Amino acid sequence: MKKMYVIGGVLSLVLVCAFAVAAQQDKSKRPSPPAQAKWDLGSGKAVTIDYSSPRAKGRKVYGELVPLGQVWRTGANEATTLVTPVDLTIGGTTVPAGSYTIFTVPNKDKWALVISKKTGEWGTDYPGQANDLTRVDMKVSTLPSPVENFTISLEKAGNGANLNIDWETTRASLMVSKK
Repeated sequence: MKKMYVIGGVLSLVLVCAFAVAAQQDKSKRPSPPAQAKWDLGSGKAVTIDYSSPRAKGRKVYGELVPLGQVWRTGANEATTLVTPVDLTIGGTTVPAGSYTIFTVPNKDKWALVISKKTGEWGTDYPGQANDLTRVDMKVSTLPSPVENFTISLEKAGNGANLNIDWETTRASLMVSKK
């Protein structure tokens, strides 16, 4: 009889562990679910930014949750990635086709977009300035109403796209174009 309890307990533990692993693999159930910004270039090509979208949840975001004047992972969970199949011009800098990690340095009146050549790190692991392809200034503006979900968008504008980062009442933006 004791053997039955032990076997039952072991099987229960295995099932609980299996469900926990399955839940971890479903990224859509995370508190900061995955999201993507996409700029369709035509001919089956697109510039994509993959990120995780944290929620404000009543917290003060900039200056508390996200420190000002320091490199920020720009989202949550895994590092935010930029993938481009074509050469781009971002803030006057040429960004060759390829994969990059995006970080930002938020400040009240000006942000810097950091495009790192190093990829594959967890979101908080900034690899240092030696790995930066470039740092470009972003324009900062106030949104008309608060944004609960951190959002990155690539909105078509003329021959390029506006890269917007929106959260709380702040928008940081810059122009992206094909080289």
